[in-house]
Amino acid sequence: MKDVREYVLRTPPGGVKRYDHDALCDLLDVDDRSRVIFEQGVGREAIVRVYPSNPLMNMREVSVDDLLMDERGYVTLGTYYDGSPMRFRLFDPKTGNAQRGAIFGTTGAGKSRLVQAILVACKRSGIVVHLADLKNGQSVPEANGQIATRVTTQCEAILMLRGLVAEAERRMKAYAALGRSGFVIGDPDPLVYGIIDEANRLLEKGAPFRDEAARLIKELGRTGRSVGVGVILAAQAGHLDELGGSDTLRAMLKEGEVILLRWSSGMMQQLVGDGLIPRGEALQPIPKVVGQVRRIRRYNETAAEDYDDVNSQGMLYHLTGARPTSMARTYVVGSVAPCTGHDPLILALYGDSSPPGQAIDLEAYMTSEERGSADGEDDGAGAPPNKPTPDVASMTTADRILEALPPDGMTEAELLAALNDDGGREVRRGTVRTTISNLRNHGQLARPDGTGRVIPVPGD
Repeated sequence: MKDVREYVLRTPPGGVKRYDHDALCDLLDVDDRSRVIFEQGVGREAIVRVYPSNPLMNMREVSVDDLLMDERGYVTLGTYYDGSPMRFRLFDPKTGNAQRGAIFGTTGAGKSRLVQAILVACKRSGIVVHLADLKNGQSVPEANGQIATRVTTQCEAILMLRGLVAEAERRMKAYAALGRSGFVIGDPDPLVYGIIDEANRLLEKGAPFRDEAARLIKELGRTGRSVGVGVILAAQAGHLDELGGSDTLRAMLKEGEVILLRWSSGMMQQLVGDGLIPRGEALQPIPKVVGQVRRIRRYNETAAEDYDDVNSQGMLYHLTGARPTSMARTYVVGSVAPCTGHDPLILALYGDSSPPGQAIDLEAYMTSEERGSADGEDDGAGAPPNKPTPDVASMTTADRILEALPPDGMTEAELLAALNDDGGREVRRGTVRTTISNLRNHGQLARPDGTGRVIPVPGD
């Protein structure tokens, strides 16, 4: 590219560690940090390129052709800074596996548009999608009527997940009877995905169905992919422990499709610790405002009106792709400005055809108790008053304690009796005391006040 400066660096064995992007820009005398791109190569080589402007600033619109799954199971969602296509895999024909996916990003980073692109890709490629849009249906409203199943409440999401796990189990039994060890699209079943947008609402601490949701998602990640039932989560870039517990997503993240949009420091630390980003290797930060040069302004000097306008939506790292430390960006999905109703450009991408597959019969996956209570009054969130009961067998002792405690607390003896009467595994007094101490250290239980009662912190 014209006017691009390129520097090829000889690096120490193992590559560059503790990379400081600001220091590199200062060394190159470049005020606009977004113009400098650092990429660690293979072996002992790295490349630094200085562009006249950030190469990812002006992106074209996504096309239907981009979103058609190719023979290797990929769709093209965007481009890397050097113009190479950024592909996302939905199916691996060599293994017959559906994929496990996770998309992380802070508010305004571009998650919803990326989810829209994946939903369009699935519809256009004949993939059946069951979607939980847990922002009350606001994240991807155009998906209504374009996919097999669309739910908007946490209760419905649990029923949808139960249906997906049941479908995976049905396929396992049917394929075993046929002597088949792998999945072939359309022979006889279609490729299916369960997609949960705003998954942090379902899996964060204190969420009403957290434990069952974590168990069902882990089951899909472990067994569903080999029978053509995949799962993709989109969530705020918080800490992984807020997404169903410390081990809920780790297996999914090790082998799957992981995209990181603009992030938080807690998420970055966790991804490094889990080995998705090599220790000591830093990603170039994704700022809210690309091309912004902060400087002291002189007397009466004013900034441009759009100086602080966010413009980095869709910039990302594809952590499990071939170039995990190379910045990429999604193509433009839909209208740039907000619409007063459904975005006509997004609807055009979906097309006029009916969505593939049949909706999940949510009521079929209610327990008899839940089905009976569904005829009662709604709780205001679209869930029956008697919500699905927690899966005690999969709960930690800490979660069982928080579940058992009433607002005014109970004595240690009462708590121990409640735990050993909740249907879970037996708990010893020493384990209860140790767990109570840990919960107090994390601010989830109140400190002793002389009453001898264990008191939950309000809101937990």
